[in-house]
Amino acid sequence: MTAPIARQVETAERRKPADIAFIAISQAHQFLHWLPAALRLASEPGIRVTVLVSSKAGEEFIRSFDPDHRLCLKRLRTITFRKHGLFNPPLRGLALLLNALTIERYPILVTTETTSSFLRWLPGFRSKMIHLKHGAGDREGGYNPKHAHYDLTLVNGAKDKQRLIERGLGTEDNIRVVGYGKFELVRPEPAPLFDNGRPLALYNPHFDSKVGTWTRHGRDIVRAMESIPGWNFVAAPHVKLSGGPTIRSRADNVIIDRGSIRSIDMTYTQAADVYIGDVSSQVYEFIRTPRPCIFLNLDGIDWRSDPAYSHWHLGQVIERVDELPGALARARKIQPQFEELQRKMSASSIDETEVPASRRQADAILEFARTVHD
Repeated sequence: MTAPIARQVETAERRKPADIAFIAISQAHQFLHWLPAALRLASEPGIRVTVLVSSKAGEEFIRSFDPDHRLCLKRLRTITFRKHGLFNPPLRGLALLLNALTIERYPILVTTETTSSFLRWLPGFRSKMIHLKHGAGDREGGYNPKHAHYDLTLVNGAKDKQRLIERGLGTEDNIRVVGYGKFELVRPEPAPLFDNGRPLALYNPHFDSKVGTWTRHGRDIVRAMESIPGWNFVAAPHVKLSGGPTIRSRADNVIIDRGSIRSIDMTYTQAADVYIGDVSSQVYEFIRTPRPCIFLNLDGIDWRSDPAYSHWHLGQVIERVDELPGALARARKIQPQFEELQRKMSASSIDETEVPASRRQADAILEFARTVHD
């Protein structure tokens, strides 16, 4: 090999972004948003993808999507105060502090949570950080100041990019629209949740008690569902909803799911005929196929001009629980008047193209990594 060629090979090797790490310290619903990109990157020649995971449950869940062991899973050290599971991982901040020296060995870090942004202020920390935004909702809490501390932000659609820029949390140059990778992990159509042939409505309250309906109204909503003939219901609060009332039902037309794989893997949003909710971003997973929505304004919110409630324009808005039977009865008939707006807002929130989102995400990460390496 001649000297010039040898130098070219050496330069190419030096520029290769070989080590990329994904931080897996959140609840498992976030894993579904970065797993497609991680698996895609791990299939690239010369790329090693490590997942820094904080719990055994998380490790097992991630491996269930990676039977060929393309990902290198590394357990982080944690201090155990309680039993950890998919939806109650070890404390994020403590896990990051205990493992800061391990984490900073990786030149490129990718994460869907924002707690990790504080790593930037640790002495000597030089890793570049990419935030892959999970969810596509409208709630203002989805745009917190920590977003500004990442070198690159990958978002689901044009809406998120515009809102982040408007809030000074990113720029035209460091935000990329890459689609919604989670859609690629949707399992084959599951078995029916009920065997009676009735239509199914999904009640999906948000975890934030200030804007969600479960804490103050969940019991009344479930009791109303039990008494509505001809319908099946699933009540599946967001898996981050902790505490709140313990609500059970013995009715044969109601399932209450306070946290299972089915509540995060789109089993319910695929199966439901009608969506009942407040501010959860899962509404955008539901209207990927336009269908009737009912939103619960049980606390008299002045919502019409509030961007945090933009999705309430996608269906009926009711202000009392006793309005639910009537709203369900007319849902299918009046759906055509909402369908065009559902398609429009879905496209703005989740940008789908012929190129899979995981490919777009992986390409954006690789392009950034090569730029940093150069």
